[in-house]
Amino acid sequence: MANPRLRVLSSSAGLLAACGLLAAWAPAAAAVEVRGIHLETAGGPGAQLTLDLSAPSDRKLFTLENPARVVIDLPESRLAKGLRLPAGQGVVQSVRSGAQPGNTLRLVLQLESRQAPRSQLDTDAKGAHLTIFMGRPGAAKPAVASTAAEPVVPAAELALPESAEPVERAAAAQPVTARQPRPVVPGARDIIVAIDAGHGGTDPGAIGRAGTHEKDITLAIARALARRVDAEPGMKAYLTRDSDHFVVLRDRIVRARNAHADLFVSVHADSVANPGVAGSSVYVLSDRGATNEAARWLAERENAADLKGGVKLADKGGNLASLLLDLTQTASIGSSMEAAERVLTHLDRVGEVHKSQVQQAGFVVLKSPDIPSMLVETAYISNPGEEAKLRSVEHQEAVASAIFSGLRDYFRRNPPDGTLFAQQKGRGSMIAGNTR
Repeated sequence: MANPRLRVLSSSAGLLAACGLLAAWAPAAAAVEVRGIHLETAGGPGAQLTLDLSAPSDRKLFTLENPARVVIDLPESRLAKGLRLPAGQGVVQSVRSGAQPGNTLRLVLQLESRQAPRSQLDTDAKGAHLTIFMGRPGAAKPAVASTAAEPVVPAAELALPESAEPVERAAAAQPVTARQPRPVVPGARDIIVAIDAGHGGTDPGAIGRAGTHEKDITLAIARALARRVDAEPGMKAYLTRDSDHFVVLRDRIVRARNAHADLFVSVHADSVANPGVAGSSVYVLSDRGATNEAARWLAERENAADLKGGVKLADKGGNLASLLLDLTQTASIGSSMEAAERVLTHLDRVGEVHKSQVQQAGFVVLKSPDIPSMLVETAYISNPGEEAKLRSVEHQEAVASAIFSGLRDYFRRNPPDGTLFAQQKGRGSMIAGNTR
């Protein structure tokens, strides 16, 4: 039987749409200020423009020909005083702005060639970030174990995600895998671990009293963790970013899915006003976050990626699609919790633990419904003592080793089918059976 809560959400959305009441956002009552504009390309036939907004805004997106242009209209909006438009780069020859009737701000991107635009809106406590994707930025395909991943295409825009962390913007470069020499085991695929270094680029994350940027610490620990994963026979790391650049939160999930990740771990360093607070914490997705994501996937199912195992939502009726997604999410959260508990146990051995139990929250990066996911707050960068430890390469390596040990413990007990870990567990079971 389908989850009644998900069925009600899906039915309510359909009713509102039928009545013409469902929209991405209602127009803002007060003028929305555009506080930042970022244009990024990755050498491929496309580009990404991100607008930092003071609040969510309705928008109209369309194209013009001769010359090729993408036009973004933002009702009741204006540019912040002194804000400069970015210079053209890549496929974007120029960026212009102008006023239209109804206090509408118009941005025009003149292109070298025709590109199909699409948009994505993310929010945080400070406002909203609207990203316009034109074509497929970055022609390079991220390498994955024995599988060619398609270029990253951000998820279609639907309901707005909940987020308990700042929303980041689009990447200027494709992610890469950490490369280390590794043995090849015939007939067994690698376990893929997607490692996500929080923040990046002009989003530094939290900043310690000594000036340490969270984005630098998370990248250092992510790289150290990737080296350990790659050194383990039967495991392979995939970094959502391996340099200091923006990555949209949902783009991180898409990249992990394109890499066929078996698990997703996002690395962060917490911050609070009280400098005496210390210790690490591990989070998985909350039930509320799962429910909101289920509503998004059910609404998006015509365009949604397949669930793991090849299950498609597009050709299923509402009740069956809801049931399949509910079962998948329940299993994923359960696996996330078990893996997170093992990571937390090992973190407790290298330093103080702020929360002795795995926590649950609605972080956007945890919302893949079929990939076990966790967010690790390695320490409080707002604590001067912990900030100093986080700057230490030795401590970074110790934290990475603790996370890796927890992940390895989990996969040894729960190896995905067709992996070396599964083969080893099977042989172990056979040997154990022969000794009885």
